[in-house]
Amino acid sequence: MPYLNISATLNLLRSIKNPSLICPHYTISTFDQLSIPLSSAFRTPDGQEPDIRAVVLDKDNCFAVPHELTVYKEYESTFTRLRAAYPGDRLLIVSNSSGTWEDRDYREAAHLERTLGIKVLRHHSTKKPGCWPEVFEHLKKSDAGVTRPDQVAVVGDRLFTDVVMANMMGSWAVWVKEGVRPASGNLMGRGEHWVAQRLFERGWRAPTPSSRLL
Repeated sequence: MPYLNISATLNLLRSIKNPSLICPHYTISTFDQLSIPLSSAFRTPDGQEPDIRAVVLDKDNCFAVPHELTVYKEYESTFTRLRAAYPGDRLLIVSNSSGTWEDRDYREAAHLERTLGIKVLRHHSTKKPGCWPEVFEHLKKSDAGVTRPDQVAVVGDRLFTDVVMANMMGSWAVWVKEGVRPASGNLMGRGEHWVAQRLFERGWRAPTPSSRLL
């Protein structure tokens, strides 16, 4: 039985007050459409490419089938190129399954690190989006060279967790709109698509990434 994501529920109220938090800076249908390096997908207010030094990567329905611990076969080439572009500490997996309290003894996190060669954040107390301070603190202490939120891009398939986390942190948000399994196949996915369409129709856009924590 899945656990309630209290962090997402509480921050949903914050997003209702400020809908721009739900808006991505860049939208792709599936992970294999990701622009690498990610800086090429964005522009700063003065028209320049941002200095993206690290990428935070969701797992379930982003680069992997939900609850599986391997890269989806059709995305292997893109995943390999992403890992080459952001080696070592510059690529971090932040999942709401692997690396959380639901991951007993962090076995899934350890397995992913062994097989993929990428660090998985342990965030046992708070799930996305509320774990963003842990994410940023980890990146600052790593060898990624991150000193500001706008040097980070977050890639994930969920508006209310991945995109909101990126915007709360002051980073760049990439929304994988469909994922491995089409969003139309589940109620939450359809709901997020409906919300996104309404927000864009009303002129809402993602906030400008920040050079300091909000």
